[in-house]
Parts: sequence; C-alpha cells; structure tokens
Amino acid sequence: MATHSELRDFWEHRLEGDWTESGVGYRALGRPFNSWMYKVREEVFLREIGRLGLGGASVLDVGSGTGFYVGLWDRLGAGEVTGCDMTDAAVERLRGRFPRHRFVRQDASELDAFGRADFDVASCMDVLFHITDDDRYASAFVQLGRVVRPGGTLIISENCLQRPEQRGEHQVNRTLETITAVADKAGFDIVHRVPMLMLMNAQVDASLPWRKVWGAFLRAVTLTGPTGWLAGAALYQVDRRLVRGRTESPTTELLVLERREDD
Repeated sequence: MATHSELRDFWEHRLEGDWTESGVGYRALGRPFNSWMYKVREEVFLREIGRLGLGGASVLDVGSGTGFYVGLWDRLGAGEVTGCDMTDAAVERLRGRFPRHRFVRQDASELDAFGRADFDVASCMDVLFHITDDDRYASAFVQLGRVVRPGGTLIISENCLQRPEQRGEHQVNRTLETITAVADKAGFDIVHRVPMLMLMNAQVDASLPWRKVWGAFLRAVTLTGPTGWLAGAALYQVDRRLVRGRTESPTTELLVLERREDD
C-alpha cells in the first residue's frame, strides 16, 4: 500500500498530466466515457443537494480536483465557496478557473488552514476512498467535523460495501459499518444515502464473478475514444434512470451527513 507521500506524488503527477474527468475519474476507461459518467454524478448531486435548500451557505469543497463540484455549488446558489486540494497542480488551475473563489493546498486529513465551525457545509466527493491509511481516514472525518458548524451538513461520496473491505495501492473500499462508525465518532450522523452510479463504474460491492465480467466489458467497449463515447452515451441513459429507482448501489453512493449539535 502506498505511503501518504507516495499518494500525494501520484495525484500530483496524474493531475499535472490530465486535469480532466479521466484524471480524477476511472482513468482506464478514457475521457469520453468519463464525461458521460460525470453527467450522471452531476444529475444526482444537483437533484439530491438541491433538495436541502443550501442556497447562500458557506461551503468548503475538499479535494476539489478539476473543480467539478465547485461548479455545481455555484449552480446551486451557494454563498462563499472555498476549495482545497492536496496537489499544487489542481490548486493553481482552480484559481484560474474560479477567480472569485479561494483555493488552498490542504490534505483532507489536515485542514489546518480553516477554523472551527467556519462553514455551513463541506463536500468531500470521490476523495475519501483514496485515503488508504486508516488513521488519516479517521482524521479526515475529525477535521471535517471541526470545520463544519454544529447543525451543519457534510456531503460525501463513498463505496459503502456490505461485503468485506477491499484494499488496493491507491484505494480502499470500506464497509458501510466502518464508514458509519468513523463518521459517528467525528460527530456526524448519516441522514440520507442514495446511489450515485450503478453500472458506469467498478462494481466493488457485487460478487467477484460479476465484478470481473463487467469490468472486462467496460474496458473492452472503451478501448478507443469513439467506442468509449458511444458506450458512455448508451449507459448514461440507463444509469440516470437506475439511480432514481434504487436505494442501494454496487458502486459509488452519495451520503448526506448532519453535524450533531452536542459534539
């Protein structure tokens, strides 16, 4: 498993060379497919977070990457939006893309640039499962609990496994039980959980045969840019309907957590 320094170097190099959806997404499937995948993420985020009535809220977006979710916060009418990322490559480009927002280089587990209860809302999207060290993972939740005001909201995406945990060099897929316990210890209650994707991502919470078959299929249909675009366009129409009709997902889910008043 990579060290924290190695992970930072990995993401620095990756985003320096590919500051697009494929750089922050499922890189093996190519940019055309990832562009369609992110359209589903966009629809889910805007629909689910739009229902929370967070217009005018002060927001911290942790692990901003390309600024995809910063742009969605703007569309939702958020107030002041602050972003951070562990890489210089992302922060420098984010400052140019969103000149009216503040961006700093900060790791999710070390948010010392921000004060206690500085924000009404924090989002940490497609980030936490890339923290492979368990202590740093817990620290990220503690830091998010520190910067979000009591009664405030945390929005994350996670792979909430109901099968055994899966560990890789750059990603750890933890169980829903573990995620819930770590969040609870940091002062958060999960109040809402919905699928963010269904078929357009690795099937990490499915049976091993299905994971292998579907993964091989996705890699095969995305071997070229044109076929990846066509596969993405077709699966986009399926996934955007499936995420509305399911309560569980074999892959990434969106979670809304509330910061408890008494912690």
